[in-house]
Amino acid sequence: MAFTATKIKITGIIEVKTGLHIGGDASFSAIGAIDLPVVRDPLTRGPVIPGSTLKGKLRTLLARQFGSLPAKGVAGFESDAVEVLRLFGSSKKGSDAAGTGIQQSRLMFKDAFLVNKDALPQTFETKFENTIDRLTAVANPRQIERVVRGAKFDLEIVYNVENADQIEKDFENIQLAFDLLRNDYLGGGGTRGNGRVDLTDIEAQVATGDLATAIPELR
Repeated sequence: MAFTATKIKITGIIEVKTGLHIGGDASFSAIGAIDLPVVRDPLTRGPVIPGSTLKGKLRTLLARQFGSLPAKGVAGFESDAVEVLRLFGSSKKGSDAAGTGIQQSRLMFKDAFLVNKDALPQTFETKFENTIDRLTAVANPRQIERVVRGAKFDLEIVYNVENADQIEKDFENIQLAFDLLRNDYLGGGGTRGNGRVDLTDIEAQVATGDLATAIPELR
């Protein structure tokens, strides 16, 4: 009988509470056009939250919580706490638990796509911002595109079971990362009100393989 790796699928909804801006391609902008557009699905032209954006944000929040963010000017994630490394991985050789190989990420993130377009009066909005030079008083206006509040995206993360004894602790840290995100923001301009989100309808279930113990609850 072939060995089947055990994978736990975590699903839910990412609900936008304030306009969300995750930057797309702004290499060309016609006169009067949006200065900072959002990233779009090339097939539907609808908004998308890249899996890399969600992974990077959750990792950063958790690393900060563990006090393991790298010092300024230091590249890479090698200084992350072991709890963060085993969830999000590291490309440095010798960073795994045995100290002999590369630490594989236990979490795999899917791009999140809009699921309630028909329930929204519109998908995008334009936010006008203006920066003022404090010395010259010269204004620098710009237009930022945002996904409207009320937009909902499908959340899907797969957790690879590598050590059954560490599932409970790993899920505690996943829950912590979710809670931190609820009190932080996604995308750009978060300190100016953008990108507040909530995570709802969180469920976790075995997708492949077997699990002898119950899956820890996530919310």
